[in-house]
Amino acid sequence: MNEKQTVLIVDDSINNIKTLGEIIRTECNIIFARSGKEALSLAQKMRPDLILLDVMMPEMDGYEVCSRLKENKFTDMIPVIFVTSLDSEDDEQKGLELGAIDYIAKPFHPSIVKMRIRNHLELVRYRNQLKHLSTTDGLTGIANRRRFDDQLYIEWGRALREHDPLSLIFLDIDNFKKYNDYYGHLQGDECLRTIAQTIEQCYKRETDIVARYGGEEFAIVLPNTDLEGAKSCADKLVDTIRALALPHPENKDYGIITISIGLSSVVPNPNITPEQVLNFVDGCMYEAKETGRNKCIARAFKA
Repeated sequence: MNEKQTVLIVDDSINNIKTLGEIIRTECNIIFARSGKEALSLAQKMRPDLILLDVMMPEMDGYEVCSRLKENKFTDMIPVIFVTSLDSEDDEQKGLELGAIDYIAKPFHPSIVKMRIRNHLELVRYRNQLKHLSTTDGLTGIANRRRFDDQLYIEWGRALREHDPLSLIFLDIDNFKKYNDYYGHLQGDECLRTIAQTIEQCYKRETDIVARYGGEEFAIVLPNTDLEGAKSCADKLVDTIRALALPHPENKDYGIITISIGLSSVVPNPNITPEQVLNFVDGCMYEAKETGRNKCIARAFKA
């Protein structure tokens, strides 16, 4: 069964909010804002599936709100439907040019409003399903690099705004090419699936992002996590993978599957980029491999 989607109603009139809410409450979860400023903040924080936006509001009208939503990479894909009593062709054209997908006219016709909202939410659901397929690694079932990159920028932006620590991890299966040469690629694929599932089990917070970055390399984003907390989790993961005792005769000194981890933590600021931190973490991972493997090297990032 699909979870209920969320609709943000934006209107300075509480009566209009109540009226729309009553019409569509069986179709979705409802949140609301009574000003453009509040709407922009709530949209970025909650990421609703659809926004119903009143055109005529004091201080910041619906057109400006829509324009700002579409300029923000964290909200630009949220569909906007204008709610208005304006009925000129120019008004409608202006809204559509700003990125709105539809208009709902006042006074409301409940059956028409409900059907339009239902249809647009269904389109959102299909779009999200396609996006999920395009951002999921086909072999392991976890996030792929595309989704990792997208989520990294989202979490980076959030940490930048809230001055929170953000930790990044790269990990690599030690001597995996030799594992494939010894056991064959089918067994290698099974090994990758097992490692991916084990990583996901170790990082269960909803905000954590675990992805297959490429080949036998995995990447993890840990929002609101400092170096000490991330290092503790990473050391546990090294131990957990080793405890699986997956045979790997070509992994010298160990004879089983092991991993090497690079880790860093940073409080983002405008003077540094995610790419700089990723390169630093990559260097930490290679240091772990060059100094014996089967370990985590954690370093605080310094600009």
